[in-house]
Amino acid sequence: MRLVALLLLALASGTACADTLGLGLTTSTTLAPSLPDASSMADWHASTLWIIIFGFILAFILAFGVGANDVANVFGTSVGAKVLTLRQACIIATVAEILGSVLLGYKVSDTVRKGILDVSLYNNTEKELMLGSLAALGGSAMWNLVATFFKLPISGTHTIVGATVGFSLCARGFQGVNWGTFGKIVASWFVSPVLSGIMSGVIYLGINHFILKKEKPLEPGLRALPFIYGFTLLVNVFSIVHDGPSMLKFDVIPWWGAIVISLGVGILTILVVQLVVVPRQRKAINDNSRSPSPPNQDISVIEKGISPTTYTFNSTTEVNGYIPAENKSNLLGSGLDTTSPSSNSLGVTNNSSQVPLVSTNQVKVISMEELADKKDVDADRIEVKSLFSFLQILTATFGSFAHGGNDVSNAIGPLIALWAIYTEGSVAQSSPTPIYILLFGGLGISVGLWVWGRRVIQTIGEDLTKVTASSGFTIEIGSAFTVLFASKIGLPISTTHCKVGSVVFVGWAKSSRQGVDWKLFRNIVIAWVVTVPLTAGISALLMLIFRIAFL
Repeated sequence: MRLVALLLLALASGTACADTLGLGLTTSTTLAPSLPDASSMADWHASTLWIIIFGFILAFILAFGVGANDVANVFGTSVGAKVLTLRQACIIATVAEILGSVLLGYKVSDTVRKGILDVSLYNNTEKELMLGSLAALGGSAMWNLVATFFKLPISGTHTIVGATVGFSLCARGFQGVNWGTFGKIVASWFVSPVLSGIMSGVIYLGINHFILKKEKPLEPGLRALPFIYGFTLLVNVFSIVHDGPSMLKFDVIPWWGAIVISLGVGILTILVVQLVVVPRQRKAINDNSRSPSPPNQDISVIEKGISPTTYTFNSTTEVNGYIPAENKSNLLGSGLDTTSPSSNSLGVTNNSSQVPLVSTNQVKVISMEELADKKDVDADRIEVKSLFSFLQILTATFGSFAHGGNDVSNAIGPLIALWAIYTEGSVAQSSPTPIYILLFGGLGISVGLWVWGRRVIQTIGEDLTKVTASSGFTIEIGSAFTVLFASKIGLPISTTHCKVGSVVFVGWAKSSRQGVDWKLFRNIVIAWVVTVPLTAGISALLMLIFRIAFL
């Protein structure tokens, strides 16, 4: 009996020791602060201050990389469709990203810093968890910068989740990760592009059927305009008001109150657009369509058996069977004098002997507008572009706002964990997410977009598929709705996946399989696949170095 008692006592002592070392052999989730008195807290702050300083530096670098990569994905379609310039996109993103991070980011940051890991395993080893968060920031920041340098659109969510799992595997093995939450996040990476793509594709097919395919799309478009604006703002307002930020007292508004407020804003928007915006749009588009053409016309002349040559004419008046041209972009035939400067220069008068005379019996005259239409069959008509240009700006802002709520908090989730452990002296992290840290993350993302955003923006906006104002609107609205919905339920899905899924689905619906660069899409998917194991490996290596050096 004594031997059995000794064995039981040894087993109990070993279990307690293992729990003290953080090996996760018990199921206790008690998160009591290990540094309760003021003297101990002062020593704690002094010993961990360097971790906080390096944490802020690495978090800013990570936010910079997310801004240069992920925000470029968000505004890629708007810039690619020539609806916004790069400068305009940066200005809008700066405001929208910061607002989104403050108003929506608190939910996702809680998931990133406490949902992926079982933080109770680090009870009484708070410094180790802080070093792990530092390793996660370092691993994510390194891969974000490398991918942006090579113009690879990757997911900021992927990098931070992979890095968090990496340091936890090094510190606590497989028991250190909440695999249920991680599994949901992984599933969302595959589900989100499909859901976002289907939503954008359905919206595009509806707009294409009821507006774009019409012989005169202006009036159907104007009739639908108020409802499109109203629906967009309704969903946006609901996402903010329902269970919104406590500093604005939105968290005390019941669900039915959020619905009433959202419906009110949506109906008011419909009335304003119908009574104010629609008449102005109709007048502006009709005035543009009636405006006289410029006196000079570029006309493409295609002679039988000879390659096309473009001439500039001041009129199309025939003189004795010939049309005099002021200038041509290349030579038509070998009989013209290629050394004559006046044959290639602007400003040649009609009575000059050097003016090329083109026989009207031998050519087919096509205006440059017609030639452009033949080359670019996917381009929106002028009235369609006028209708959807501002809508795409609105939805791009909506998407940037959603991105701020989702990816800013992903980027600074480990920094928030660092700050909470530093101030509380406990792994519980019971204090709410500080607003100033969310603002810090939004600032870093904005700087990244301004400085380096152009490196990735072309991939999504131009290279993957042809983007117009109408298709860009559906891409933006579908992906933004998906991301906002995920943010409200606290699921850190990938904004990049949503945007790429929408771009591919809409490009396929608009132009069939030939409308999408599938080779580029394959490369993007490869970048997605390698991001998680790569950042996990970098973070685990950094964590191993930290444990050897500081623990």
